[in-house]
Amino acid sequence: MSGAEVPQVLFVCVHNAGRSQMAAAFLRHLGAGRVRVRSAGSAPADTVNPAVVQAMAEVGVDIAANVPKVLTTEAVRASDVVITMGCGDACPFYPGRRYLDWVLPDPAGQGVEAVRPIRDRVRVLVEDLLEELGAPGAGGREGSSP
Repeated sequence: MSGAEVPQVLFVCVHNAGRSQMAAAFLRHLGAGRVRVRSAGSAPADTVNPAVVQAMAEVGVDIAANVPKVLTTEAVRASDVVITMGCGDACPFYPGRRYLDWVLPDPAGQGVEAVRPIRDRVRVLVEDLLEELGAPGAGGREGSSP
């Protein structure tokens, strides 16, 4: 990937209703157009987890209109970085892609109190990813909660 290219990142979890939705929303929000972002699930849910929507709204990121999407080989092929969050072997592997696995609790069936620490950890991981990609978020982590 040359310095002139916009990095493309794909977040994958099983249902695309929680962790991958939060990560994609934070990367879009903090990356401010410097990164192309996708998210998908190996077995997508019908809707995004309401507790995840609420937890993200609390930090000013609206994902209420998001819809879980199915993981496609095209999405993986088009991405420079593929970040899995519990999809295991369902995520296809293509040479030349960077694969990361973020081990995070699944927010499925959890209330907003349980989702908040997951959300905060996802934000830190996304901020670190932005720095690695050479596209640091505006203001970094200063003044934000971990």
